[in-house]
Amino acid sequence: MKSLLFILFAVWGAMVDAAAVRIKDLVEFDGVRGNDLVGYGLVVGLNGTGDGLRNSPFTEEIMSTILERLGVNVSGEDFRPKNVAAVLVTADLPPFSRAGSRIDVTVSAIGDSSSLLGGTLVMTPLNAADGEIYAVAQGTVLAGGAVAEGEAANVTQGVPTSGSIPSGARVEREIDFAFGDLDTVRLALRTPDFTTAGRIEQAINGAMKRSVAVMLDAGTVSVDIAATHAASPAHALLQIENITVEPEQRARVVVDQRSGTIVMGQDVRISRVAVSQGGLTLRVEEAPIAVQPNPFAPGETVVVPRTGVALEEEPGIGLAEVPDGATLSDVVAGLNALGVAPRDMIDILKSIKAAGALHADFIVH
Repeated sequence: MKSLLFILFAVWGAMVDAAAVRIKDLVEFDGVRGNDLVGYGLVVGLNGTGDGLRNSPFTEEIMSTILERLGVNVSGEDFRPKNVAAVLVTADLPPFSRAGSRIDVTVSAIGDSSSLLGGTLVMTPLNAADGEIYAVAQGTVLAGGAVAEGEAANVTQGVPTSGSIPSGARVEREIDFAFGDLDTVRLALRTPDFTTAGRIEQAINGAMKRSVAVMLDAGTVSVDIAATHAASPAHALLQIENITVEPEQRARVVVDQRSGTIVMGQDVRISRVAVSQGGLTLRVEEAPIAVQPNPFAPGETVVVPRTGVALEEEPGIGLAEVPDGATLSDVVAGLNALGVAPRDMIDILKSIKAAGALHADFIVH
């Protein structure tokens, strides 16, 4: 319980101490975004852990295509190697990536390969949603798992069928986006909120000492580049992105039922409510008795059932009352007064929310 309270107050303290947040950490700049890439390739050099070609015919097809592209004619040949695996290669093309720069890629098996450890990805084109090739990936796969097996048993740790290649893809095509020609730049809030958007507008205009930003809605603030008197949109964002703003957030209570973790924001409020928590234990025990006849007397042994039933109620731990408008510290202190475990505390919070006394978004994972 003490560790749980430490987590709650640590989160609360961090929120209070780090109230001022840079604009760059609150918004996404219009047009400054990455693009998802995907490709279908082949990993070779596996130690007998590749796809079974009878179960994965697509592996044989791509292997034949690659070999024929390299000038090796395999038409009509029957080859069943166990050291190749078909994979999907994914990557994120960062904004403003230039031709020749390198990006990380993730490699995942799609056949029945048991491990990609020690494999090498063969040259794989990576396509974007428009079907164009923007990068080419190749390199040694770093899988994040291990496999040990024998004739009668095997042990697998982690996920050896998925891995990564740091800087494994080279950018071949640039995204056509003329950022320098923008007249206005929109700031899209990651968590839309009218109060936060208004504070961003005021902070930008205050720092520039002129009206350059306008709040369009809860999730968008528009910045007039010409009004900033900056040499370019890039210079304008350079002046804006490090301005600090105190964001406003909805009150939330987030619980994880599996680990018993509870995190509450500082704005959580609870109306006047009384909480009681107790337990009832019912025990039923069977203790049959064997009844035997006297020595040398006629008769037979009989088993007589005997059942013991006990109903126990834990000592009452009282009815705790939480006052109206209680803050985070009051809520934790009130629940702690009941002496309940974290998992029981989650049930209590659910009941308080169902009663309409918890004024916050209640999120359960």
